Amino acid sequence: MSDRNSSPSRDVRRITLWGLAINLALSALKFTAGILGASQALVADAVHSLSDSVTDVAVVVGAPLWSAPADAEHPHGHGRIETVITLFIGVVLAAAGAGLGYRAVATLHHQHAPAPGWLAFTAACISIAAKEWLYRWTVSVGRRIKSSAVAANAWHHRSDALSSVPVAIAVLGTRIWPSWKFLDHVATVIVSVLILNAAWQISWPSLRQLIDVGAAAKDRDRILSLASGTEGVQSVHALRTRYIGNGLQVDLHVLVDPEITVRRGHEIAEQVTRNLRREGPDIVDVLVHIEPFEAGGEEA
Repeated sequence: MSDRNSSPSRDVRRITLWGLAINLALSALKFTAGILGASQALVADAVHSLSDSVTDVAVVVGAPLWSAPADAEHPHGHGRIETVITLFIGVVLAAAGAGLGYRAVATLHHQHAPAPGWLAFTAACISIAAKEWLYRWTVSVGRRIKSSAVAANAWHHRSDALSSVPVAIAVLGTRIWPSWKFLDHVATVIVSVLILNAAWQISWPSLRQLIDVGAAAKDRDRILSLASGTEGVQSVHALRTRYIGNGLQVDLHVLVDPEITVRRGHEIAEQVTRNLRREGPDIVDVLVHIEPFEAGGEEA
């Protein structure tokens, strides 16, 4: 659903606005069906869909900010804004899950007067289909433009689809066995656990990035291999990495023949940079320090 003239920021805005419209419509549908159909679990699921709308707004507002080019005040770009928004999505999701779970447990001993009706079941099924479709579309855009915030929002959509599954099962169960009205509360607890798990999966990587955790071992090995394999490089050491948004910033020391000219050393550094940017693991910035190689004295 993208065209040749689309930009990442335009793609983010379009997919997120579609998600916002669908989330608002589903929230209204599930809340109304939950009230009329006497399903606490479906009302809780409506709140979950509404929390999706909050994160949609955060992505729409944040996309132009994290896509802005580097400037004097932000020489490494604005990628960390995307990380913060991704973490925000995870926190909102966790708050929604915890709140729903608490309410379900606190009212577990309560009994519904009527059993949840078929209207609640139908609304839950519509939600499952719509949110799974929205997840697939959103996650494909997030992967194509390599946006963690869009990918996180996609998982928010999928968690909403998954949360509707136990709701539908609970409603169906109470229709078959009317005395099992507690299933509605149990389904709400299951929904909250699914939401909390999704929140953790979204938040933890973003938190690690904000505290400057470096690249994974396999990515570090790939960087060292590419740099060491560059013509003129004798050895590589002092590799440091950190994330700027979804991309890696790389700082490393390259040891070269001490007899070559400054120009040749610069050319080697430029080639190392090109190799890493072209073949490395989503590298957005490289700083290469040139040092003289002394036999037997290089660092590991």
